Amino acid sequence: MFSWLGTDDRRRKDPEVFQTVSEGLKKLYKSKLLPLEEHYRFHEFHSPALEDADFDNKPMVLLVGQYSTGKTTFIRYLLEQDFPGMRIGPEPTTDSFIAVMQGDMEGIIPGNALVVDPKKPFRKLNAFGNAFLNRFVCAQLPNPVLESISVIDTPGILSGEKQRISRGYDFAAVLEWFAERVDRIILLFDAHKLDISDEFSEVIKALKNHEDKMRVVLNKADQIETQQLMRVYGALMWSLGKIVNTPEVIRVYIGSFWSHPLLIPDNRKLFEAEEQDLFRDIQSLPRNAALRKLNDLIKRARLAKVHAYIISSLKKEMPSVFGKDNKKKELVNNLAEIYGRIEREHQISPGDFPNLKRMQDQLQAQDFSKFQPLKSKLLEVVDDMLAHDIAQLMVLVRQEESQQPIQMVKGGAFEGTLHGPFGHGYGEGAGEGIDDAEWVVARDKPMYDEIFYTLSPVDGKITGANAKKEMVRSKLPNSVLGKIWKLADIDKDGMLDDEEFALANHLIKIKLEGHELPNELPAHLLPPSKRKVAE
Repeated sequence: MFSWLGTDDRRRKDPEVFQTVSEGLKKLYKSKLLPLEEHYRFHEFHSPALEDADFDNKPMVLLVGQYSTGKTTFIRYLLEQDFPGMRIGPEPTTDSFIAVMQGDMEGIIPGNALVVDPKKPFRKLNAFGNAFLNRFVCAQLPNPVLESISVIDTPGILSGEKQRISRGYDFAAVLEWFAERVDRIILLFDAHKLDISDEFSEVIKALKNHEDKMRVVLNKADQIETQQLMRVYGALMWSLGKIVNTPEVIRVYIGSFWSHPLLIPDNRKLFEAEEQDLFRDIQSLPRNAALRKLNDLIKRARLAKVHAYIISSLKKEMPSVFGKDNKKKELVNNLAEIYGRIEREHQISPGDFPNLKRMQDQLQAQDFSKFQPLKSKLLEVVDDMLAHDIAQLMVLVRQEESQQPIQMVKGGAFEGTLHGPFGHGYGEGAGEGIDDAEWVVARDKPMYDEIFYTLSPVDGKITGANAKKEMVRSKLPNSVLGKIWKLADIDKDGMLDDEEFALANHLIKIKLEGHELPNELPAHLLPPSKRKVAE
């Protein structure tokens, strides 16, 4: 007789159907989670409202570290080119947040212009004021790496109370804002100076709840001996263990992420393996981006629910007329008890609650009489989203992942690790001999030939493995040697003849002299016997 009641209930429970994960996340957030956030003033306490750009933007990598740990050099190493606003030196050089992103033309966009651009995911950074915005820029440039990811360079972290105050904005809060939105957080440490300053310790604590995104790079590791490196690694793990309280050990990558010869090449194989692991991790980010955004939305929804219970509980306890101020003080002081009661009544995990001390500090400035009572309908909508719509989106996430390549980030240093035996516009050096009638490499070829014929050539060619043994003597890192191999192996047969071997050595010489390698082999460097083939 009342069968229509069951039908309506079934319709309410049916999850929505979406074409893409990004579209689904945007629609679920705006229609189901945002009303709960707005009703209980979630944005004043925790995080600004999300916008379309937050769901559509490319994966972002956040680099954090004390000054002179090589953050800017690390970005340059990945891109294999300078970026606008880049400065490198032993002193603190980066005093700004620099978002390095893909653009058709090289240039810098200042912070105040960035936060009004609806296509960039930075609009809500406006809340940190001019002191921050004057220290925030976007460096745009065309680069194949940036077609898949963006990188955020941060100011070098200093120690001492004086430096913290002089920033003029809440540094830890800005990092926390980025941490919520990025796909990977890389903490860089210098193998020479492991002291974790007070501010760095504060920063790492501010990144709490984002440990799953965190990776650690122990940089400049080629400058210390193996035994000392083991001690440094142990000391780093011990220091991190005191600050990052997680059951899982944070993944630490050891290496020297710049394109200079290794000072102490004893650990070359270790550095090769570590670099490949780190590159694989970064290359997987675009493929896993949708899952990360879905996971972040679930975390946000759980926090928004707990926040609603806290605010409504405080509202319920407030007197209607007299003694409001005294009652407010009492409630703030007893917030731990309120947390415990909500935890028991609604079976909520303690880990879902916001930081107690921080919540108490924020509540001091609030007018409790303006808080809203519990509205079950808003909470039911979010519960329904978590129980049904998210499950539907998870299926779509898997479908999108299966249609994408496993390693999506290409170009830059990633290119050198994809080809040949290294696993993995041209500058002044490569321009030498451009006006000469003869092949410029021929000058030194007799010397290179002597080495070539000691490497057991078969049918006039040496294997990649034999070539590698000789090329690593240069102490250049794998990404650079991989790029040299790609340029020198002209016929792409995985072997080198005497001309290709001479060319490889010439390119090594160019790099060791401090010049940049060309992205494509210039015509004047092409061996004479290969020129007709290439044409």
